[in-house]
Amino acid sequence: MKRLVLVTLGLTLVAVQMNARAAAPPAHAMTEKKGAGSGGVTPQGDLRNGMRKLWEDHIAYTRNFIISALAGLEDTPKVADRLLRNQDDIGDAVKPIYGEAAGKKLSGLLRDHILIAADIVKAAKGGNNAGVEAGEKKWHGNADDIAAFLAGANPNWGKPALTDMLYKHLDLTTTEVVSRLKKDWSADIQAYDQGHDHMLMFADMLSDGIIKQFPKKFSK
Repeated sequence: MKRLVLVTLGLTLVAVQMNARAAAPPAHAMTEKKGAGSGGVTPQGDLRNGMRKLWEDHIAYTRNFIISALAGLEDTPKVADRLLRNQDDIGDAVKPIYGEAAGKKLSGLLRDHILIAADIVKAAKGGNNAGVEAGEKKWHGNADDIAAFLAGANPNWGKPALTDMLYKHLDLTTTEVVSRLKKDWSADIQAYDQGHDHMLMFADMLSDGIIKQFPKKFSK
């Protein structure tokens, strides 16, 4: 089912893809591919549903990793691998519009986002407050990089709004970790519920930006 959704999103984005050409240089990796917009009209709902599925996987497998890592479960490496694969899926989804280099760059930034989070979880579990603080600083710096990268791709994705959304995601994820360590299960569940809703809002924000960038390529 995950593979089907990813393929569906890829096909949706191909509806606004330019004719095949070499990827843009890294310095311009997230700029619109010249000629993007050729192709048929795609229902907006197809784009939104595909984007939501990708970012729902992001929040769900992040949750799974937190639970497994803090509990020292045997499935932790497998969950981590699946979570990292989601970052590649997200990068692959933007390649038809913004190019191969852009997709790889975005996947790399998102992979860093996950790897930093894993370090924070490890430090928190071990009571290493200095490690947690250093990780949080690095994590927010990575969020700044992601926001800047996306904002450079689409004028409808404002950097301040992206930064706010990403910081909120970090805050809610941190609350999950802290709450589970304190065994405050109610606070943990509440943070996840809020984080899930927030991630869907972020997915919709990205979809809205793509639709505004290519208004003639999506039907209501």
